[in-house]
Amino acid sequence: MNITQWSQLVLICIMGAMSPGPSLAVILRNTLSGGRTQGVMSGIGHGLGITFYAVVAVSGLVALFNTIPNFFSVAQIAGSFFLIWLGGKMIISVFKKDYAAKENMSSKNSAHQGFLEGFLIAFLNPKIAAWLLALFSQFVQPDAVLAEQFVLVSTVGVIDASWYCLVAFLASSGRLVKGLQQNASRIDLGMGILLIILAAGMLWRAIPHII
Repeated sequence: MNITQWSQLVLICIMGAMSPGPSLAVILRNTLSGGRTQGVMSGIGHGLGITFYAVVAVSGLVALFNTIPNFFSVAQIAGSFFLIWLGGKMIISVFKKDYAAKENMSSKNSAHQGFLEGFLIAFLNPKIAAWLLALFSQFVQPDAVLAEQFVLVSTVGVIDASWYCLVAFLASSGRLVKGLQQNASRIDLGMGILLIILAAGMLWRAIPHII
């Protein structure tokens, strides 16, 4: 994986983390109800949950690439179609999405509770596993060494945890929440377009290896 591909991965991870959804709602709720420490621990827990799925996705893909002939190209094509579908879905949702950073869930004011909830909101979301499998199919190479796999996994986990920790630090002012609410449609639109462009480019390069 070269610096250009890594930059693409970073950009997608940043925009993916910024997209408002259930995870953001949990981080905000824990921050506002339990304070900055609980919010930060929620962000760290969420990042670890993402990292867990990233490890599974990367190690699983590398193993399959090395045992099944042509699986690399097939996975790239399948992953590309999934990302195109996901990107199109995000673009369509822009015109009918009504985001509200609210959740009616009880919370204990403790760092431990915040960490656990942050981890579980990621760990118990099967869409994250599918998302990472599709995303990594565009970046993982069959001959990827442990160092490259570590870069992929740590990039996803660190960006996710850093973003939600930043959310926890700034949430008390209310400005970040308001800004995300106002720009939620723009974020999803940009993310959808970016996914489609990336997937189309990878699809264009992968198909000749199958034909």
